Amino acid sequence: MYYVGVDLAWGERKPTGLAVLDQDGGLVHVSTAQSDEDILAALAPYTAGDCLVAIDAPLIVRNETGNRPAEAALNKDFARFHAGAHPVNTTKPEFSGTPRGARIASALKLDLNPRSGRGRRAVEVYPHAATVALFRLGRTLKYKAKPGRTREELQSELLRLMSLVGGLAGAEPALHTDRPGSRWPELIEAATGAERKSELRVVEDQVDAVICAYVALFTARHPQMVTVYGDVENGYIVTPTLPEGLEPSTHEDVTAEDPVSVAVREYALRQPALVEAADRFCVLVKSILDEAGINYLSVTGRAKAVASFAGKAARRTADGELVYSEPLREINDQIGVRVITYVQDDVATVADVIHDQLLVKRDRDMGEETARQGRFGYRSRHMLIALDAAREGHSEYEPLRGMAASLQVRTVLQHAWAEFEHDIRYKGTVPAEQAPELDRRFTLAAGLLELADQEFSIIRDRLAANRVLPGEEPAGSGETTGRDTADDDSRIGARELAAFLAGQYPEAGWSRTEHYTWITGLLAELAITSLPELTEVLVPVNELDLNARMDYKYPPGAVRRLDDALLAAFGEKYVALPGNADRRGLLKSRLEKLQASTE
Repeated sequence: MYYVGVDLAWGERKPTGLAVLDQDGGLVHVSTAQSDEDILAALAPYTAGDCLVAIDAPLIVRNETGNRPAEAALNKDFARFHAGAHPVNTTKPEFSGTPRGARIASALKLDLNPRSGRGRRAVEVYPHAATVALFRLGRTLKYKAKPGRTREELQSELLRLMSLVGGLAGAEPALHTDRPGSRWPELIEAATGAERKSELRVVEDQVDAVICAYVALFTARHPQMVTVYGDVENGYIVTPTLPEGLEPSTHEDVTAEDPVSVAVREYALRQPALVEAADRFCVLVKSILDEAGINYLSVTGRAKAVASFAGKAARRTADGELVYSEPLREINDQIGVRVITYVQDDVATVADVIHDQLLVKRDRDMGEETARQGRFGYRSRHMLIALDAAREGHSEYEPLRGMAASLQVRTVLQHAWAEFEHDIRYKGTVPAEQAPELDRRFTLAAGLLELADQEFSIIRDRLAANRVLPGEEPAGSGETTGRDTADDDSRIGARELAAFLAGQYPEAGWSRTEHYTWITGLLAELAITSLPELTEVLVPVNELDLNARMDYKYPPGAVRRLDDALLAAFGEKYVALPGNADRRGLLKSRLEKLQASTE
């Protein structure tokens, strides 16, 4: 079942807005078209089966002059909110024959009776009245181009409307604008960046179509909450019922701009800088984890999309109050960074390193909170991070001053569960009658994955305990140079190096796979091309007790241990290697620490 919105232009010279919602309220299509043929072609994938098509245009017109009874009745309720309908009659050329809306409905073979229970229907709707009722507006938003309205005024009102539409994600029924291919983020970007009224008009048509589609969904889900003005004989308009007690706004009531619109517009201006900041936070977190020698699967980041921010900023409580009175200050995940680890123990290690290196404003262990409730479910470490005092004063980090990022740390299994549950459960794709059974299955999966996380930790610990130390190789194992026979160059093979370091540093954890390859390049720059040559370099270094000298706060990975050993062995020569060009400052600090410990 699809719910289709058509903001129909009265002629084919102007664009018609089109939008489609799926049965779960997901926005799956939004576009414009001009000719009847183009409209029908665009809607064909969604109107072959059951559908409810809401058309913003007269479908039935019998009166020769004045208003239809439908307009007269609707205007009694909505005219005081500036949402009165214009007169429709057969004297007007566009309605002298079969109205365009009726032609479209006929071509789609749709029933026009608003009270019909048939699976394929079309109804006439009116977005202005619908927005007043749905959003409890004291008057319509002035986003339509009229004489005297500036581009800035139209833009502000359109963005306010779009933020209200985004807020329907928390309504019943919910409207989800984040579905793949919805193009809603593009529309917000276009509205925000529009420099001409004509650019706003293109967006406006599609936003009106989305509202029409939502009215179709609302009508199907809550027929008792809609009013049909008029009848099928003389024409009708379907709209959500005007809320009892809603009063029109006076001019003074509406002079202050909606705070959500202000916040969304300001966020759209900030967002490009936030994208850059998100990338910088990613690099920072990666460098901290790499310097600590911690193994992890991935570090990713993003700046919140404008559409996502708009939807969150527009959320309201059951009483109709905004959840965020100051969205720009209170929405803390405008920048998000996520660290995925292999095992649960590393989640705590990553969190400890972050606490040590950055300012942590908030830290919640969602897994612990879930466990304290005696449940299985979502597990993740949520932190709000910012620059520490030392970095705040460093020019390298100037773009991040005063900024905060939401950091999530979880295992790869926890991440798989969270992503799947979010897509399935929280985006509204679970049928209500199946919710209890699927809740039980999600809980069962969470318990099994928690058990799997524990087993992975045991496996890693068992392997670490059974590593073969240098000199303890089984008889007949033979000696190897460590060169990878598949390689054309003379580097030590990354796999052979990993096996060697597992014996050299049995207490160290595994490092990231690419880090083994990276450090073989540094070894090649030092003309170390075999494991015996590397062993010869490390023998005197092993006597220095680098663990004590470096005073590691966290168990470093094997590659970090080798990195420090090479630094101790070669000093400034190692720092000056071309492969270390991007971290010379860091290595010099480490070298100073090594040298200070010998004095």
